[in-house]
Amino acid sequence: MARGSDTFLWEAIMEIPKQLIDCLNQNKVRYEILPHPEAVTAQRIAQAEHVKGRHHAKVVMVKSGEQHWMMVLPADHQVDLEKVEKVIGKTASLAREEDFKPLFPDCAIGAMPPFGNLYGLPTCVDKSLAEQDYIVFEAGTHTDAIKMSYRDYEKIVQLQVEDLAIKLQPMKGV
Repeated sequence: MARGSDTFLWEAIMEIPKQLIDCLNQNKVRYEILPHPEAVTAQRIAQAEHVKGRHHAKVVMVKSGEQHWMMVLPADHQVDLEKVEKVIGKTASLAREEDFKPLFPDCAIGAMPPFGNLYGLPTCVDKSLAEQDYIVFEAGTHTDAIKMSYRDYEKIVQLQVEDLAIKLQPMKGV
């Protein structure tokens, strides 16, 4: 096997991070694991999961100086860096994949669950996501998602709710 394909093979067989399942179970919250066809964009994942984009919580990693921040917003929104900078009080930019990949050793890149508390990261949630009764998010793989109550999510993750994003034009079918 070629050395370059090792990473692909590993990501193809990744499992839901144990610490995520343990966290949900220890907090005694109800959740549902939703297997889905492999998808990599939040909008496509929402389609694969048969949920509206406003319920799918996607993670956007932002960097300010040496500090990484986890921004969590609906799939049908995009992060607004000006709003983020107001929240954190410093200049910020989208983090590069190679910068934050080591922070999530048990996750496929781009499929990190929105639990910054499990990874030592400050976590901000867009206010529009906080208005939902439930959320669905990638569970560390590109083929598994978890559905749970937003209120339970908010109780578990030490987060702050802020105005972080702007709504995208709707995709057909989402």
